[in-house]
Amino acid sequence: MKKENKTNEKKSITFPQLMAWSSAGFSAAMQSVIVGFLSIYCSTILGLEPALVGTILLATKILDCFTDLFIGYLIDNTNTKIGRGRPYDLALVGTWISTVLLYSCPAGWSTVLKCIWLALVFTIMNSGFISLFYSAQNPYMVRAFNNSDAYVKISAYGGLVAMLGGVLVSILFPQLRATMGTTASGWTKMILMFAIPGILVGVIRFLTIKEKYSLDIKTEHTTIKDILHALKENKFIYIIAFMFMVYQLIANMGVNTYYFTYVVKDIGKESIMSIFAVLILPVMLIFPPLLKKVSLDKVIIWGLWACVVGCVINWFAVDNMVLIFISGLLKGVGIIPISMMSGLMVLDCADYNEWKGLPRMEATLGIVQGLAGNVGNALGSFVLGLCLTLSGFITTTEGQVVTQPESAVTMVRLLVSFIPLVLYIITILILRKYTLSKMMPQIHDDLEKRRIEEGVIKEEAGA
Repeated sequence: MKKENKTNEKKSITFPQLMAWSSAGFSAAMQSVIVGFLSIYCSTILGLEPALVGTILLATKILDCFTDLFIGYLIDNTNTKIGRGRPYDLALVGTWISTVLLYSCPAGWSTVLKCIWLALVFTIMNSGFISLFYSAQNPYMVRAFNNSDAYVKISAYGGLVAMLGGVLVSILFPQLRATMGTTASGWTKMILMFAIPGILVGVIRFLTIKEKYSLDIKTEHTTIKDILHALKENKFIYIIAFMFMVYQLIANMGVNTYYFTYVVKDIGKESIMSIFAVLILPVMLIFPPLLKKVSLDKVIIWGLWACVVGCVINWFAVDNMVLIFISGLLKGVGIIPISMMSGLMVLDCADYNEWKGLPRMEATLGIVQGLAGNVGNALGSFVLGLCLTLSGFITTTEGQVVTQPESAVTMVRLLVSFIPLVLYIITILILRKYTLSKMMPQIHDDLEKRRIEEGVIKEEAGA
């Protein structure tokens, strides 16, 4: 017997729910910014060549090609009493623990042991805990709220809260690094200062937000064959994946700390830039009303052009803080649509799958995006390390002070300006092929009718 259909039921997300949901994003953003300092930690404390570190991180991504698809399969086929995505929210705790271990490599070890430690811990953190956490976000969200308006608010307003976590670390970490970041033990203490509160804040969502709805009765179980077929049929997810890979490559290159160390020659000013970044946060408030009028892919393209202009200004800025601020403002505002809103495009891909008669696969589609992001993350470290090494960058160990050659300083300037500029323009050209946004009104109408006809209902999940 069919239960009453509730497809048209609308419930707006409350402010306490929004804050609770965003707590995990706040914590995850803190952790992400901290990992961005890994290259300079390895090159100034462990005495490892940047190119070597970049190669290690890139090599770990090979494992992701196997583990990430398995993780997507695992989550899409998870049906527990507390839900599908919610159980994996606790992976955030493991993410923080592995981050502490990553920055706790004994400085006295040999180069081989240091490399093994970095590769092992980074793989556990990135291919394990981070993949589980981020891949479960969409399945968790759509079953906790099942409301497209709530998704936009979570991405925009929740993204604003998450950015505060990243900004907090960006402000405090450089200041702490100036006083504590000269020794290996000092680095470990710094990480613990953020990890402990990060864990406490990060579990709030798991404890307070329950999954309430079941969306896809006919596709509760997906096979490997289903996944491969759906990935073959959905070309749009690969455009999103490339876009996200470029974003993560640039964002996680970790070049800014080199820029303020060797070009501006004042680490403290990096914190000042992070304080100014708070001015960017109110921009998030315009996205819910804006996205009712303009498609997200167009907003992303506008943002990327702003990043291009910011990159040009950055080249001419050198150590001029006014120009650096203007450049940072343009790049910061420009990248927000990708960093905070691209998950909505993945949900559109899930709707597209359902519309085509395929499994929705929110987790697997999120894995494709996440895998691309992980590759971009590793490529960022690899590109940074390779470019610095080729430019003659001089590595140091604990307590050493050197003057970098002009070639290395010039390379750092290129890495914050014209190199990302080229990547942004390529992304703009590829995004012009993203036509799914034009199809979504029809897809939503068709799915609404189909769910009514098939008696798909929103059903209470376990507590």
